[in-house]
This record gives sequence, C-alpha cells and structure tokens, in this order.
Amino acid sequence: MLSGGRALLGEDSSVMARMQKKFWKTKQVLIKATGKKEDEYVVASDADLDAKLEFFRSVQSTCTELLKVIEKYQHRITRLSQEENELGLFLRFQAEHDRTKAGNMMDATSKALCASAKQRMALCPSLHRLHQEVETFRRRAISDTLLTVTCMEKARTEYRGALLWMKDISQELDPDTYKQLEKFRKVQAQVRGTKSQFEKLKNDVCQKVDMLGASRCNMLSHSLCTYQVQVFIISRNGFPTLIQNYSRGQIFQAYGKESPISPDQTLSQHQAK
Repeated sequence: MLSGGRALLGEDSSVMARMQKKFWKTKQVLIKATGKKEDEYVVASDADLDAKLEFFRSVQSTCTELLKVIEKYQHRITRLSQEENELGLFLRFQAEHDRTKAGNMMDATSKALCASAKQRMALCPSLHRLHQEVETFRRRAISDTLLTVTCMEKARTEYRGALLWMKDISQELDPDTYKQLEKFRKVQAQVRGTKSQFEKLKNDVCQKVDMLGASRCNMLSHSLCTYQVQVFIISRNGFPTLIQNYSRGQIFQAYGKESPISPDQTLSQHQAK
C-alpha cells in the first residue's frame, strides 16, 4: 500500500513538472510574439545565429523574387521577338513592291530585324534552365535548411523557457530546504538538456546556411554562363547589322529620292529644326 502511494505521488510530481515545463515554454512564446524585452545576455549569446538567420531569410526571399523576374523576362523577350519579327516581315513585304533604294533599305532592315528576333529567342532556353536551377535550389536546399531552422527555433524556445523557469525558482530558493533544492536541481538538469539540444541544432543551422550561400553562388555562376554567352552573340551579330545599314548613307531626305545623306547630317538637320 505504501509503495502504491509513493508511485502515485511520483506520477503526480511528474505531471506537475510537465505542466510547469509547458507553462514556461508558452510564456517564452508569448514574450517573443509580443516583442517584450528578453535577457540581454541570452540574446547576445545568439547574435551569430541571428545573423545567419537574417542571411537565410534574405536568400529565401531573393530566390523567390528571382523566379518571378525570370518569368517576366522570358515573357517580355518572347513578346519583343514577336513584334520585331512582325516588323521585319512587314518591311520585307513593302520592299517587294518598292524598287527604289528605299526598298533596298527596307529589305536589308527586315533581314536584320528577323535575324535579331531569332537570335533573341535563343535566350529563352538558357533562361528556362536558369529558372529550373533556381526552382530546384529553392525546393530542395532552402526547404531542407528551413526544416532545420524550424527545429532549432523550437529547441531555442524550450531552452529559453527552461531558463525562465530556473530564474523563477532561484529567486525563491532556500538552500536549507531540501525539497526546494531538489526541485532546483531538476530544473537545472532540464536547462542542461534543452541547451545541449539547442546547441546541436544551432551548429547545424550555421553550417547549412554557410553551405546554402556557397551553393547559391556556384549555381548562379554556372547557370548564368550560358546566358552571358548568348547575350554576347546577340550584341556581336544582331545590332551591328542594323547599325551598318544606317551607316552606309542609306537614309534619304524624301521617299524615292536618289540623294542619300549620312546619319550625322540627318541629326544636324533635326537639331536645326
């Protein structure tokens, strides 16, 4: 009978300890949610971790924004190429019915515009590949790091809640009272356990965030290489063709006249007006 009473007393004590643990954990959650000031030394001890978390959130948000920008860029490149190609086809049609030098000019310009539109569309595969790379990075690397961050934040809340509990007990602690001293030791052990778990997850988060930053740099440098080459090809082959057409003196004062003038003369006349 006596042993049964002790077991019941121990069970009640265990239930009370769990309730107190949840109470202080909830209090810590409320402190964080309401923005109340926490112990400055405890907050300062996590300064490096908070800096890593700020960098992680920056990577997370900028990757999402980059995906949106790539989608808009692809859409606008497609629209621009379509409009450019349609203008080139229109000039080609007009050139077929015009046997003057103006017709030759329209024909040369139409070829340059259609070629430029085709070359610009060559950017789409490299942009699509970049979009896939960033999306995979966001879905895998960032999601995995976010999972570790969530577990770490939970462990940090439990640790700081245990610190609040120990601080509350220490204020009323009487070293001559055995029960109070024993209770303080149990809470102290609780603090050690939560701190050990928090420190492990803290190190995991810091390592993963560092790897995340390095992986993002490698991904972007590799994925943007193809895009950069395509932009260089367009700049080298597309625009000079248009510039050459206008630098040959094929700009006329009036439609159908045989006296060509240079672009510099056209600009000076326009300024004079």
